[in-house]
Amino acid sequence: MFGLSELAIILLVVIAVLCAKKLPELTRSAGKSARILKAEARAMKDEDDPAEPRVIQGETVNPDDPKPQGTQQHPQ
Repeated sequence: MFGLSELAIILLVVIAVLCAKKLPELTRSAGKSARILKAEARAMKDEDDPAEPRVIQGETVNPDDPKPQGTQQHPQ
């Protein structure tokens, strides 16, 4: 009667017809997820390659300054 591939195609068509309103949102989410996954894979690859130094944003602390800017001292 029907094989597995025919049933899969019929199932996809039924899902597309029933979920036509949500389909653009789902494809947009899938695209965002794919971009995030690609960026994370690239970051892991770059992490394994220590040829380039990494720059980490932070604040410079002067050792002569008792209280660095941007921090608060908590009363004890």
